[in-house]
Amino acid sequence: MNKKLTNEKNISKICGNCVHGRHTPDEKQVLCVKHGVMDYYSVCRSYEYDPLNRVPPKPQRQTKFDPEDFVL
Repeated sequence: MNKKLTNEKNISKICGNCVHGRHTPDEKQVLCVKHGVMDYYSVCRSYEYDPLNRVPPKPQRQTKFDPEDFVL
């Protein structure tokens, strides 16, 4: 897939983001259509990026607030 279609420039090539892979319940392995059971962070020649398989990082929560945060 073309890199221009993604929002991030540095998306790592891992089997967890591949079109051919399906996540296992423990999220440590991927069931690949072409190569069978693969490690989540491995990669092969038939890798194709699938944006729906990628799990985005969770946003960091701000725990401390200042009084300036509540001023309009």
